[in-house]
Amino acid sequence: MSTLPAKKLFTGWHMTAILVGFFAIVMAVNFTMARLAYSTFGGKVVENSYVASQQYNDLLARAEVQDQMGWTQSVWLDRTRHMRITLGQDGRPLAITSATATVSHPLGSVPSRTLTMVRDGKGGMISTAPLEQGRWRVDLIVRHDAQEARYRSDVR
Repeated sequence: MSTLPAKKLFTGWHMTAILVGFFAIVMAVNFTMARLAYSTFGGKVVENSYVASQQYNDLLARAEVQDQMGWTQSVWLDRTRHMRITLGQDGRPLAITSATATVSHPLGSVPSRTLTMVRDGKGGMISTAPLEQGRWRVDLIVRHDAQEARYRSDVR
């Protein structure tokens, strides 16, 4: 006659241990993810969202005027990582009178800085200093004669 091992009973204590362990793991993952998200958040997008919402219609009107100018802009980094800007209208180049470029890291982990732009002799502009490796958001204010346009581009 063979003896079978005695069956262990599944009690309420077992179920309690499973539930407590499950929720402890879920909470640990949630707290870890929240901490990682908080540590990589660069900061606020606007100082006051209510004031920004009040200016929204003005921004749309300026964007419509800018679209009617028909300008096309091109922003890129050359092989030496100097930023270059060109401007065109109806397939022909426009000479840029002046340009202001502010670069920032998309996550805000590096402070924004303004690049000094000079004419490149071909109607475009080039930065005097190269950009470090990485992804950069570029906010441009480009002027041709008395007209002005604003653009935002990403460069790598």
